[in-house]
Amino acid sequence: MGGLCSYPILFGVVLFIYNCYATELTFELPDSARECFHEEIKKNTTVTLEFQVVTGGQYDVDVTLEDPKKEIIYKQIKTQFDSHTFTAASTGVYIVCFSNEFSTFSHKLVYMDLQVGDEQPLPGIGEHVTVMTQMESSAQDIHKALNTILDFQTHHRLRETQGRKRAEDLNERVLWWSCLETLAILTIGIGQVFVLRNFFTDKKPYHPVK
Repeated sequence: MGGLCSYPILFGVVLFIYNCYATELTFELPDSARECFHEEIKKNTTVTLEFQVVTGGQYDVDVTLEDPKKEIIYKQIKTQFDSHTFTAASTGVYIVCFSNEFSTFSHKLVYMDLQVGDEQPLPGIGEHVTVMTQMESSAQDIHKALNTILDFQTHHRLRETQGRKRAEDLNERVLWWSCLETLAILTIGIGQVFVLRNFFTDKKPYHPVK
């Protein structure tokens, strides 16, 4: 497997499955920043890139994918999420870059899943020359179902994080709006008291000095 290089603060998990491996990362993308990840991929290998902006700004980011010849084979502008599958035309280092340079103050959290190669079957099943037994077929079905469950759980966690962040932002806006309304009511109330007090205050008659 090629090395995965990154300059930002990131946290994630790398999964290895025989000849197939997948890289899942959730990393921070500061405002006016561009972060790139490098992966060495062999020729004729099927690769799937999936990403989603979890929090920050308008939930959008610029994405580019370059081959070893520095040619852009995939590009998205201000996109919230997408998935792209391709077959490597040559062996070398492929570069995935996420850009938040168009934003001057929005800090974002981005999820990326890079799956390289086709997943291999369970040990002992792929080399079968005869019909699989009922137990082997059940094991294969359970294996596929578990992979599907893992994908659903990942997307559910992303949606949960995104929903929680939006709820926190909404709560913060409501709090500040309530504080402004309270301040405005107090200011108006105090002003009305002074105005009414001025109406009922006896003014001393003016006596010119002779």
